[in-house]
Amino acid sequence: MTDLEIAHNTKLKHIKIIASKLNLTSDDIDCYGKNKAKIVKEKGEKNGKVILVTAINPTPYGEGKTTVSIGLADAFNKLNKSILLALREPSLGPVFGIKGGATGGGYSQVVPMEDINLHFTGDFHAISAANNLISAAVYNHIEQGNALDIKTVTFSRCLDVNDRSLRDIKLECKSDEYLDHFNITAASEVMALFCLATDIDDLKLRLSKIIVGFNSKDEPIYVHDLKLEGALTVLLKDAFKPNLVETLEGTPAIIHGGPFANIAHGCSSVTSIKLARSLADYVITEAGFGSDLGAEKFLDIVCPKADIKPSTIVLVVTVRALKYNGNDSLEKGICNIDAHLNHLKGYNVPIVVCLNKFADDSIDDIEYIKDYVKRRGYALEVSEAYSKGGEGALGLANAVIKSSDISSNFTPLVSDSLSIRDKISKLNKAVYNSNYVDYSDKALEKLELIDKLGLSYLPICVAKTQYSISDDPKLLGYPKDNILHVRDLIINSGAGFITVLSGKIYTMPGLPKKPNYENIDLIDGEIIGLF
Repeated sequence: MTDLEIAHNTKLKHIKIIASKLNLTSDDIDCYGKNKAKIVKEKGEKNGKVILVTAINPTPYGEGKTTVSIGLADAFNKLNKSILLALREPSLGPVFGIKGGATGGGYSQVVPMEDINLHFTGDFHAISAANNLISAAVYNHIEQGNALDIKTVTFSRCLDVNDRSLRDIKLECKSDEYLDHFNITAASEVMALFCLATDIDDLKLRLSKIIVGFNSKDEPIYVHDLKLEGALTVLLKDAFKPNLVETLEGTPAIIHGGPFANIAHGCSSVTSIKLARSLADYVITEAGFGSDLGAEKFLDIVCPKADIKPSTIVLVVTVRALKYNGNDSLEKGICNIDAHLNHLKGYNVPIVVCLNKFADDSIDDIEYIKDYVKRRGYALEVSEAYSKGGEGALGLANAVIKSSDISSNFTPLVSDSLSIRDKISKLNKAVYNSNYVDYSDKALEKLELIDKLGLSYLPICVAKTQYSISDDPKLLGYPKDNILHVRDLIINSGAGFITVLSGKIYTMPGLPKKPNYENIDLIDGEIIGLF
């Protein structure tokens, strides 16, 4: 059966029953139909352990971190552990692009999968609307007299669909020409700050701090100067409440926020993770793409700001990704595991390696990987959650429980006290295995501006390819002595970080030659082709 058929053949529990597993009453949730709800309760009484799921560098189709995360949660549930998933919401970009849906697969899914992959509870639409209201307000202000003396506009519009033609556009306002840009919604500053805000007041404050442009004296203009943060907060107030759904096996899951990890920080919202910790003894969350992207940002940006100390890191590997990293050779590509283990061990958090098994994996390849990981001193468990659900991840669950009982001395790699240059240099050596950074003239100008504005204390969020630990997607495996090319820096003062654009990464992706939307249809009232 296809993933969609498996989902359709599973009888879902009413969302109120799922909520009751977390000791949430009907007054603690706002139902969106029978199978999804917004959680309105702000905090429970527990203090759960956080388990981070990350991966090695992936193939274009992903390596099943979400499938592993869901199966692991279902396995915890089978072991009668108090468990809650905290995952990101899918963007329409990948859904209609190359990867398809992002709700797991096989017998390890979160449901209702069509709703989650498409409009869900409208959070992405609210974020897009808030973002674009800022742009509308900026150009309206210029049109209506420009009392703030806005000379350059730095804030970009967004859209939750891959459309490379909108990366750069020209606008006319008051007979002047402006160069504007579109980001995909998952890479927008509003999405980033939405996911980093700790409560609704913090959300409003972060919105007010967004820099929208500069005046003729090169002084920043903020959203607050436009008197806009109140209206933006009203647009986002319902979206800011975390969403509750379930797995195929009835395990509770919170799905909220959706920043990309290759161009943003790649984690579910701080509010959802902190709420999950207060409702369950164990929280499983996922960071996008490889550990060089989502995990690094979760550990260096999210955890310090949200006072989260992960108990265990699960590193997902697959036979196909290792062969991809070795140009179809497992022996040549397996060094990619070392690239990620060498990075992750710097955080002083216990690590469990998980091999996500695909149906065509050979026993010889699996045993080769097991032996390789064992010789490096790490536990490895095979997950068959895709084909067996929680039952297929029981070994992994027991290993993770054992690992999370070990004392974690979590320490971020990068300190806020470092300069922006030193932060980039630190990550370049510790994560990207490089000793040299090449700055463009534009990037050097931005570094000066950041110093001038007194924002050097902000953490950095490196935007780069997901296919390599370097910024060159062709340098697979464990490249040595590569160069990090910094072509621009973007000040996200509302989100509270500096985005470092490296290589040829774009904040508005394009569609592939054969996009997934060609497979999607509505036949006899049933959606097909999401996977």
